[in-house]
Amino acid sequence: MKPSIPKGTRDFSSSEIAKRRYIFETIQEVFECYGFEPIETPSFENSSTLMGKYGEEGDRLIFKILNSGDYLQKVSDEQLEKRDLNQIASKITEKALRYDLTVPFARYVVQHQNELVFPFKRYQIQPVWRADRPQKGRFREFYQCDADVVGSDSLWQEVEFVSLYDAVFDKLGLDDVVIRINNRKILTGIAELIGAGEKLIDFTVALDKLDKIGREGVLNEMRNKGISEEALAKLEPVFELTGSNLDQLQALESLLIDSETGLKGVEELRFVVENLEELKLESARLELDITLARGLNYYTGAIFEVQTDKMQLGSIGGGGRYDDLTGIFGLKGMSGIGISFGLDRIYMVLEELGLFDEGVVKKPRALFVNFGEKEALYALKAIQALRMRGIRAELYPSSAKMKKQMNYADKREIPFVVLAGEEEMKSGKFAVKNMQTGEQQDCNQDELALLFSA
Repeated sequence: MKPSIPKGTRDFSSSEIAKRRYIFETIQEVFECYGFEPIETPSFENSSTLMGKYGEEGDRLIFKILNSGDYLQKVSDEQLEKRDLNQIASKITEKALRYDLTVPFARYVVQHQNELVFPFKRYQIQPVWRADRPQKGRFREFYQCDADVVGSDSLWQEVEFVSLYDAVFDKLGLDDVVIRINNRKILTGIAELIGAGEKLIDFTVALDKLDKIGREGVLNEMRNKGISEEALAKLEPVFELTGSNLDQLQALESLLIDSETGLKGVEELRFVVENLEELKLESARLELDITLARGLNYYTGAIFEVQTDKMQLGSIGGGGRYDDLTGIFGLKGMSGIGISFGLDRIYMVLEELGLFDEGVVKKPRALFVNFGEKEALYALKAIQALRMRGIRAELYPSSAKMKKQMNYADKREIPFVVLAGEEEMKSGKFAVKNMQTGEQQDCNQDELALLFSA
């Protein structure tokens, strides 16, 4: 049987790992520059921690883990006969792979609240799993790079997070990044305005699909969820908003004049937009998008989604404000806000645009040819000295034919090959061949270090 891996998962080569690590380290550097500290949580959680936190669609995408041993022992014959899947699932699976890093983070804060200093700023870079349909840029196993602040409802955090996004993409050399922003309070206000307040979740889930299924598709989905034609007619002005961010906020203020919640959302967004115009962004631009909803139910204020104009790939980041996420675990009144970077999609963009520096993939600087036991020991003493200076070098493991050893260096793109036979050992020297130019020179051990570190 031919070996394979599950759909939506991937193997990574050494060069791919080096490039991914470069993205990780760039994001981590900015996180720490902004005062965030790292934590890690388990790859799987109790099902009760995750279920019910992401809405109906999110719950269906959670990978559940079968109980060990006789996992059917708690299921009755009657339940099996009736195929009562919800009841059966609750008895055969008590744990699940994490769907994101935010809900486990909320659980972490509640469990460790007496040890933390608030506002608590954490970052987390770990894999997550979703039972989604694999497609370009969408995987079942992927990394998230999250930063969150809990214990503060200050709108300066929203300003800081947009600035953080901009700083990361500037360091990665990725311009034409669009940070789309909205506020869930505005969406609540719009739902109230059109008379669909009791169907807020259906309204936001449908609206969030605008870029995928278009206006008519969104309206049809809302119709299917029972939102009236009269309500949909009142929604039209929302699709027609134009002008600058502040122009759109001005129009929204008039539109939502009878919604206290909606006006509060406009006020919050105006604070963020006006202050970011003062601070200026380097590589990104901030765009107000009133149709942006993000399907996760726990968002209560500002919401973000990041895209690039360079590729049609969906979002490469997102996040938002959640006023009481920890409340689901018993800790009330703990406002928080967080953002996430989609590492895998960012990788695809950088690779497609050729934005990875050549030095990202670190190859050995030199391969020492193996002529036999005495020569190998002589070479290893030099290799050891080079490694002490942080210079990557290696010895070919066996005294194979010269052609084989040279081919190995060529295929691995190692720039220098070092030869040391009896004559070199007597003189305390090494013959060094430049694999690109073909030139050869003799060096002592100190000269090797200078040559390879250049």
